Amino acid sequence: MQQIVNFILRNKTFLLFVLLLFVSVMLTIQSHSYHRSRFINSANFLSGGIYNASNSMSEYFDLKNQNKLLQEDNKRLKSILYNTKQTPDTNYIDSTNYNKKYKFTAAQVIRNSYATTNNILLLNKGDNDSIKQDFGVVSSKGIIGIVEKTNRNYATVLSILNTTSSISAKLKKTPHFGSLKWNGNSPNTIQLSEIPKIATVAKGDTIITSGRSAIFPKGIPVGTISNFKLDNAENYYEIDIVLFNDMTSIEHVYIIENKDAKIIENILKDND
Repeated sequence: MQQIVNFILRNKTFLLFVLLLFVSVMLTIQSHSYHRSRFINSANFLSGGIYNASNSMSEYFDLKNQNKLLQEDNKRLKSILYNTKQTPDTNYIDSTNYNKKYKFTAAQVIRNSYATTNNILLLNKGDNDSIKQDFGVVSSKGIIGIVEKTNRNYATVLSILNTTSSISAKLKKTPHFGSLKWNGNSPNTIQLSEIPKIATVAKGDTIITSGRSAIFPKGIPVGTISNFKLDNAENYYEIDIVLFNDMTSIEHVYIIENKDAKIIENILKDND
């Protein structure tokens, strides 16, 4: 306390000057509308800058929560997209007409191998989230793989960059379909086989899932044709596809459950 008193005594002249300056400025602001408006504008500018900086900081620290919200929105939109029944001769989607066949669950990739020929991903969802073997996995850009094993909290996914994986896919422009298989070379390119030579094939054409299995809905993007040739017997095309997904940097995915999968499997077993 004594130090404060000593400081005031040492600087009493300067402090008196500051006090009188403050009083005169306030009197000037109060008695002149122009000066008052300039002061208010300056104060608003300063407080606005502080609030803006504070808001930017809050947004930065809230990114994780916002990402979760975006995932939930994307999950809802994907469910609408792939559950919508479209009338064949129309150019629009009736968003009120759903059959609720597919359920989407948002998940995060916590481990991703892509440097070997038998690549596996690890997701942070498992049995507790009703995830089961043979559920499809996609991202916002396209196909990722198929759930292979699960435990209470995690699931492993057989990546499309796995030489044992085989997924039905088709040309977007025609009904011709074949099998997606990876040759183990580039992580950016996958191969499509069994497309008959009568099909119209061109570089740049889009490849999508065919919907001919109980795992993936029809129409999920795969990639575009970069190269193609006929096989040795010249009956089918061997096609290279550049993936829409960058499989080396997958973070957020969606797990697809086909609620009719068991029914489809039982029908197929009965016909065997």
